[in-house]
Amino acid sequence: MSVNSFGHLFRLSTWGESHGPAIGCMIDGCPPGLALDEAHVQRFLDARRPGTGPNVSPRQEPDTVRIFSGVYEGRTTGTPIAMTIDNVDARPKDYPEDAPYRPGHADQAYDAKYGHRDPRGGGRASARETAMRVSGGAVARLVIPEVTIEARLVEMGGETDASRWDTMLDDARREGDSLGGIVECAATGVPAGWGAPVYAKLDAALAGAMLSIPATKGVEIGAGFAAARMKGSDARDAMTPGSNGIEFASNHAGGTAGGISTGQPLIVRVAFKPTSSIRSPVASVTPDGKAAEASTSGRHDPCVALRGAPVVEAMMALVLADQKLLHRAQTGR
Repeated sequence: MSVNSFGHLFRLSTWGESHGPAIGCMIDGCPPGLALDEAHVQRFLDARRPGTGPNVSPRQEPDTVRIFSGVYEGRTTGTPIAMTIDNVDARPKDYPEDAPYRPGHADQAYDAKYGHRDPRGGGRASARETAMRVSGGAVARLVIPEVTIEARLVEMGGETDASRWDTMLDDARREGDSLGGIVECAATGVPAGWGAPVYAKLDAALAGAMLSIPATKGVEIGAGFAAARMKGSDARDAMTPGSNGIEFASNHAGGTAGGISTGQPLIVRVAFKPTSSIRSPVASVTPDGKAAEASTSGRHDPCVALRGAPVVEAMMALVLADQKLLHRAQTGR
């Protein structure tokens, strides 16, 4: 059973561990003839990479991507596209194999499932894997040139005033703690008709994609949970005829109806929990079942949501590229 692949017709598979020699991905189903080079992918990777400032992990990874297949003379060939990134600043010694499980991480859960795991920075559970999602999302964007995708951090530690975030991060670092955050993503230019009803809803595909990102704990589409506090007369998105088709008075539905895109912007908000990689000690258990105290050393983000926006954008692109190809396969347009 493959649990390392995402998508149906446009399919991304990733491999590699946080502190192994490299990470990589393969994209299958990309249409031929699209202009693609490493510089295009690198532009999106640079927005996600660590070591760029005091508020992100100090791990020094240039995240230089290499394309090994699927491109000839600057254009996709329709065959599998393979990409890799070397891990040049790995420090596996920061993660001894007999260390206590780190509460909030996947250590205990991975052991429970597999009976064996890579303890180096969480292995496959590490957010290091998301660099390959961003690489795949960069290619997916070429499939949907009509769509513009933009994500941004809109809340940190419960605060929406960005002018306070630096101070909050400084305080959290001094206390050996961390903060959560919310990233909002908008995709404009999505035509009406993408998605499918019942079990293949566009909403479901987006929610699943976003919740597959490490440290995510919640997803809202459109008004989200606020819709439960509205009246029906307020929640409806009134429609009128316009010069370029239907015009909507609001977008509480977040760009979908019945699991199918309406032509309005797709609006998704993703909640990232505070990273559990903090110095503050916490009660835990060793792999052999003894009581212990755990704290995390190494290099980590004080707020993982800060670097979450490029990953959220990538997952949006992967979903929409797949949905476009599925729509074309079913309807011929």
